[in-house]
Amino acid sequence: VQLQASGGGLVQPGGSLRLSCVGSGLTFDDYAIGWFRQAPGKEREGVGCISKSGSITYYVDSVEDRFTISRDNAKNTVYLQMDNLSPEDTAVYYCAANPFFEVSLSLSDGSSWASASWGQGTLVTVSS
Repeated sequence: VQLQASGGGLVQPGGSLRLSCVGSGLTFDDYAIGWFRQAPGKEREGVGCISKSGSITYYVDSVEDRFTISRDNAKNTVYLQMDNLSPEDTAVYYCAANPFFEVSLSLSDGSSWASASWGQGTLVTVSS
């Protein structure tokens, strides 16, 4: 299983970016996809996730109404549309493929996301 996140870059506060996560080596629609981020000096945290079919999405409070997750299973791709970005959104963003759709987004030992398949991250920097 391989996941590749891309689309990061430098954006001004209030701006937008769209990240992509492309999967290979897996039956893509057998997996829920989660987005996570890790800011400098902080632990990795969940951002949101999307169910296998794409019919259900979940977001943490800090990004609700600003971020949108969607997927195109025909293209083995999940998107993270990020709008109204703030410097607090600066982080390396990761996607993960989980055979279980878990909205808790916990990364504690034994959690399904902790044992999911992870891709390399893409850096998002929000700065003027």
